[in-house]
Amino acid sequence: MKARGRNRPGAPVDRGRSRGEDPAPAGGAGYDDDLDTGDDWGDLDGERDDLTDVPGGVRLQKVLAAAGVGSRRHCEELIGAGRVEVDGQIVRRFGARVDPERQVIRVDGKRIPARQDAVYLAFNKPPKVMTAMSDDRGRRTITDYLGDRAERLFHVGRLDYDTEGLMLLTNDGELAHRLAHPSYEVAKTYLAEVPGPVSRDLGRRLATGVELEDGIAVADRFRVIEQAGSRALVEITLHEGRKHIVRRMLAEAGHPVSRLVRTTVGPVKLGNIQPGATRDLTTKEIGELYAAVGL
Repeated sequence: MKARGRNRPGAPVDRGRSRGEDPAPAGGAGYDDDLDTGDDWGDLDGERDDLTDVPGGVRLQKVLAAAGVGSRRHCEELIGAGRVEVDGQIVRRFGARVDPERQVIRVDGKRIPARQDAVYLAFNKPPKVMTAMSDDRGRRTITDYLGDRAERLFHVGRLDYDTEGLMLLTNDGELAHRLAHPSYEVAKTYLAEVPGPVSRDLGRRLATGVELEDGIAVADRFRVIEQAGSRALVEITLHEGRKHIVRRMLAEAGHPVSRLVRTTVGPVKLGNIQPGATRDLTTKEIGELYAAVGL
């Protein structure tokens, strides 16, 4: 790919001094401004966007690289190809300076986690653990597994005391709120151990809707994973989060749950995270979570 203005013979290189700027404003934690050349490659023959000359801001390619989008060079190529937006405006200028704490940055239409203090974790909650950060009765909580983290984290939704599996933890309050709100209909998938055999019409009954005391509950998808004698393993996906909803649905359908594990939340999968352990979400996963809730 050839970026306009790059390596043109005699092309001027803007290092910031001609505009009266500091040659290398401090970029904050996580950004290495000592390596900043200040090159405005891809300046489009002098045309400048109006959102990315933030005084004291950070070079856009540095923000992208720090967010895990790719190497600095790859991020420059994305900018030159017009695949990066800042506050809804396509930016092609490699020298653009942005404020990652305040501006919304997207690559290929997906928002990236630009804030340097943002934390996004997948956590495998063991059974017999409270979905809470503290408990006045002394029971184990999520906090017992997080170590000495300085950030104040929110848990996205809840899992029952006896239910295991995937939970999302973050200090991005707006994202946490939207992911937990039923209006955004973020799908969640569970594996459930139930008494077998499972009748062939169970999936149809769950998809049609099961009448519960607080209204009808509907499964988005259902399948039988395996059956062996009096035991069956089933998978169920739904997008609502009423209390004990999966257990109540299956019990009403004649298959009370003996073990329940959540395996996905939206695009995020539990994978091979060990019980009680966490992992950082990928940039792709975070972008897909943003997209799922309209951020």
